[in-house]
Amino acid sequence: MEFAGALRQAIQASGLTLERIRHRLGRRGLTVSVATLSYWQRGRSRPRSRTVVVVLEEILQVPPGTLTDLLDDPAPSTAPGRGTAGRGGLTGPPGAGERGRTVRELWPDPERYACLVGQLDRSGDHRLERLSIHDVYRLDGTRGCWTLSVRTVLRAAGDDIDRVVCVHRTGGDQAGRAGGGTGGLAAVRYCRPGRIRAEGGLMAFELVFDRVLSTGDTAVVEYEVGPVGESPPDSYDRRFSHPVHDYVAIIQFDGDRLPARCYGFTAESSQAPRQRLGELWVGTSGSANLAVGAVRRGIVGIEWEWH
Repeated sequence: MEFAGALRQAIQASGLTLERIRHRLGRRGLTVSVATLSYWQRGRSRPRSRTVVVVLEEILQVPPGTLTDLLDDPAPSTAPGRGTAGRGGLTGPPGAGERGRTVRELWPDPERYACLVGQLDRSGDHRLERLSIHDVYRLDGTRGCWTLSVRTVLRAAGDDIDRVVCVHRTGGDQAGRAGGGTGGLAAVRYCRPGRIRAEGGLMAFELVFDRVLSTGDTAVVEYEVGPVGESPPDSYDRRFSHPVHDYVAIIQFDGDRLPARCYGFTAESSQAPRQRLGELWVGTSGSANLAVGAVRRGIVGIEWEWH
């Protein structure tokens, strides 16, 4: 039903009739009846061809992945007009390999991820443009506790959007409940928390804007996760299910002990090997940073090595 709802909203926003959509698909060499389109948007059936859905995204003028990401088991796309992947496969125009992946593959436990986010309202997520995301990951001096501060700037690509859904890894089963009764969401600014779901080291939550957005409106949300009292791995990463124009990650090492080396990295999925982007300098402030532009989808992060 999630795919059906997203398709229905995209059709309504486009102003096109089902007959007009059928006609435009036919001009691309794809035969889909009006009845079939109606079944898809009502949830009575689902597309079998990923290529058709890719072309539907183009006809309805929604961002790539808006509909294809919601398919259960998509097949690789052969639609024309796609570019090649950039450095690390994460920047620049999307390539055919990327279109064959699902958002769930970004997470170590795809089924748990799907279960958690399926309980939240993501109806407006595909109509939000991510202008910038800035993360500050702070590791305490004992290396046994961490916090995350996030600032995100969004722009509406449609009307009547009132929230965004965020997902983070928080460690083990208990980590998701750190920070009191808010499921690890310690503070929010310029918005208010909606529903929060946490299980098995994953936390997903809604941030409700202070007003309902119309096309072109921008929103800024800030929030903190933690403190999480669990020894973190020697890395931090952000998993991008939507494109973002500008991403900055800062790792702050509190205390006197600093790592010997820090590296930026990217990965195509949670199971794919990491590709290092180069060594990062740890300054006198005890921090290292990584700035990446035009991220499509995938994993971007910082890893470090101790003496």
